Amino acid sequence: MLLGFYGLANLSAVLLLASLTGTHAECPLELNPQRVVVRYGSNVSVDCSTNITHKGIGWEASEGPVPTNRDQNLITWRVLNLRQWDIEPMCYINYDRTQCERNLPITIYKTPESVSINTADRTGPMNEFSTYKLQCDVVNVAPVQNLTVKWYKGETLMHKETFTDPIKTPVNTTPILQITADRSDDGVQYRCEAELELGAEGPQPPPAVTSEPLQLTVHYPPLHKLFNDNISTSGGEVSLNCTTAANPAATYTWYSEHLKETRSSSVLSSSTLSPGNYTCTAKNLLGMSTKMFTVRRTGGRGTFWAILLSGLGALVILIVSYTIYKCKTVSRSYVI
Repeated sequence: MLLGFYGLANLSAVLLLASLTGTHAECPLELNPQRVVVRYGSNVSVDCSTNITHKGIGWEASEGPVPTNRDQNLITWRVLNLRQWDIEPMCYINYDRTQCERNLPITIYKTPESVSINTADRTGPMNEFSTYKLQCDVVNVAPVQNLTVKWYKGETLMHKETFTDPIKTPVNTTPILQITADRSDDGVQYRCEAELELGAEGPQPPPAVTSEPLQLTVHYPPLHKLFNDNISTSGGEVSLNCTTAANPAATYTWYSEHLKETRSSSVLSSSTLSPGNYTCTAKNLLGMSTKMFTVRRTGGRGTFWAILLSGLGALVILIVSYTIYKCKTVSRSYVI
């Protein structure tokens, strides 16, 4: 029982000693501000104060240390050109035969020297449906664990990437975005943006550096939306349009039993096209697409002549009927 008493007494003494040597909650020091974010090479100033009687207060730091001062309750750690990445400032106070301290959380940052975007595995045009890697080169940025790289397609945010490396000094990083090329990407601009998210104590909005845009060139074969197109005409101008998007531009070839020679235009126009089938082929280095046109005659001059002949026939019948009628009338008069 006595051993247990002395054991508890020793435990209490240890806890008391821990309290006197200073935890964050018990140490009678106040930092203002309590956390700082400073740009590399800039000035920084932090006050350390106490409201108790003490035997000395000071700052320990590898740059800008402040000697122990017995006469003041507020001392300032100040550096005009902060250039130590691993600095850990600490304010301390001596009182009641003990010493306690407060560490200053400090983040030193550096925006990237440059940010650029390029294709990591190819130069020149891309081919539709093929997969490619876009690379964002972020040079000399710190701290990387506060870095967010954002990928934009036009003005649309496509992807965000963060980092966990705790290194404090500047580094280079090359995040990758994988894309599958599509014909809709031809002429589209991609860009990447390196942003340092430094919390509420950091600059607002967060500092960011954006790359120059990378404009994609995508090669794709011609592709018609309709395989067959029916054209009805009454004998006027007929226009068969085979034009379709392709990169490189497509060449066109027309085939029909009604054509005396091969045509190479994307549009076939004529008022003398005979009814029937016309086939157009659009082709480039990546592939080809075929479209058929069926031309049908409706109305037009045939109908006009049919109506005219029908009207003339009716007129002849009317004239003949009237002549017969008159002859009969004259005959009857003569008989009387």
